[in-house]
Amino acid sequence: MRHRVDHRKLGMKTEHRLAVLRNLLTSLIIYESLKTTVARAKELQRFAEKIITYGKKGSLHHRRLAMRYLRSREALKKLFEELASRYKDRNGGYTRITRLGYRKGDGAEISVIELVDRPPKVKKPKAGEKAPKEVAPPKVEKVEKKEAPKEEKKRRWFWWRKKEE
Repeated sequence: MRHRVDHRKLGMKTEHRLAVLRNLLTSLIIYESLKTTVARAKELQRFAEKIITYGKKGSLHHRRLAMRYLRSREALKKLFEELASRYKDRNGGYTRITRLGYRKGDGAEISVIELVDRPPKVKKPKAGEKAPKEVAPPKVEKVEKKEAPKEEKKRRWFWWRKKEE
């Protein structure tokens, strides 16, 4: 029986488990979505709900409590400024876990944990692609060019040799 068992061990020692969960929590706050195993996501959900509630309270004491778990100032700032105002009317349920399937290598069940009510993500163009333009370019009238007579050039097959004429 699992009476009074508080948390999942995740196959790690306490220090390692807490370090992993703190890093996951920091990433969740910064990126608002991450992909991990279901067990880690469920354990992370407990931490995230508490930390966002600290952000909503907003006092110095709660900021210091949140600093115990968050690993960057960027995440702390985002928690107390952006997320606190986003979830001010919500009484919990700040995260959602969606199961994706099984990992190929070891068969672990993978899920996405994300913050609810987040703004839609704008796609950035990949390398070599042009960004979509919001404003159409102005129309330019075509001007006909007069072509000069073409001179016949001798084609050089060996570009490293000097030109012989």
